Amino acid sequence: MVFSLSSKRWGGILISGMLFTLVSVSVQASDKRSLTDRADDARKQSKTIEQEQLQKARDAANETQSREREVLKRQESADWESEQVEKARQDFNERESREQRYLREAKEAASKERKLPKP
Repeated sequence: MVFSLSSKRWGGILISGMLFTLVSVSVQASDKRSLTDRADDARKQSKTIEQEQLQKARDAANETQSREREVLKRQESADWESEQVEKARQDFNERESREQRYLREAKEAASKERKLPKP
């Protein structure tokens, strides 16, 4: 009986070993599938992230271009403003020189003797 018990144990050990082997093979197969699935998911995720990054880069480039346009507009308006300031300065100088000429002519006229016609 001792022998029959140990053979039963050996049989149980062998059966459990075979079951363990089958389970581990099936687990490895499922791991392989899941690794493949994981790799596919990682590729998809990588492509998605790459597309998102490209879109962000495009958006940033567009924002940069719009900021550059705004700066150029401000610079152009500054040129316009400087032109207007220069025109105003020229007008002022012309008025001032005109006033100076009028004053000079008035002084010259005042310094001349007037001859009134005799009645």
